Amino acid sequence: MNRSLKMVAESLHAELVGDGAIEVNGVASIGDAMPHDLVFVEDEKHLQRALDSQAGAVIVGKFARLSVAKAKPLLIVEHPKLAFSRAAKLLRDLPERGGGIHPSSVVHSSAKLGKDAIVAARAVVGQGAQIGERTWIGAGAVIGDGVVIGCDCDLYPNVTVYPGTRMGDRVIAHAGAVLGSDGFGYVRDRATGHYEKFPQAGRLEIADDVEIGANSTIDRGALEVTRIGSGAKIDNLVHIGHNCQIGENVVIAAQTGLSGSIVIEKNVILGGQVGIGEHARIEQGVMLGGQGGVLPNKVLRGKGIAFWGTPARPVREYLKQLAALARLARKE
Repeated sequence: MNRSLKMVAESLHAELVGDGAIEVNGVASIGDAMPHDLVFVEDEKHLQRALDSQAGAVIVGKFARLSVAKAKPLLIVEHPKLAFSRAAKLLRDLPERGGGIHPSSVVHSSAKLGKDAIVAARAVVGQGAQIGERTWIGAGAVIGDGVVIGCDCDLYPNVTVYPGTRMGDRVIAHAGAVLGSDGFGYVRDRATGHYEKFPQAGRLEIADDVEIGANSTIDRGALEVTRIGSGAKIDNLVHIGHNCQIGENVVIAAQTGLSGSIVIEKNVILGGQVGIGEHARIEQGVMLGGQGGVLPNKVLRGKGIAFWGTPARPVREYLKQLAALARLARKE
């Protein structure tokens, strides 16, 4: 989508230096940029390379005000990478999805679809489901009975949403995600050794502006509710067990697994392949590095503190222990 630099600058609240009439229609890396692309620079040492590139304009930090060479227009902002991300959203060329209900889809007569909602080929929308305005249900997706989905959501092909799940606005679920399935809960009969399924009668609630990666799974509550807070970002191949409470703006990287009844407070960051045992609590602002492990019922606290290892402990402590082990090994 073509936009003038003046319009982009106004949208980003950026200081424009140069010709605002120039049009751009995409974003790119410095090496791959074409004349209608925007690039960004966070470090002054990369500025000249960006100015020498084919890019139409450069999003830069305030350090660029001191630069003498301004070979192309600049958009000067406080946080170039953030502004670049917002520019990408502004300029993106959305795929043509068609409109309305595809003739091969199955939509129950009691389902309610908001204005400009789209149900793609072979999708199924169950009894009593509610789909908000401008929400897209991708090909082969299954929306269970009584599901409520807000406005401006994107559910990519083959997403499955189990009955009773509720979603807010602007939720994105990528291909193959399974939302609201039964949790892994069983009771062992000591007499026979057999396992009986514990009731999985709760529900899943997903707040606004959540993004869920491809083939991730989030279980419904057993008797209560699994909640995903607003702004949470969940990568591909993540599993979240029943009754978990995920706070606002939590980031969870790929292949992380959460057992049941875990509390993750707001602004927590979990690296890839993290494993957390049941009933654990990760308090606000904690960062847990890749492959970190938290034992059941444990609490990690310390806003802004990075943890690593299994069992997880502050990075400095973990590295000291590794160094001590290395010294012991050399003595043998």
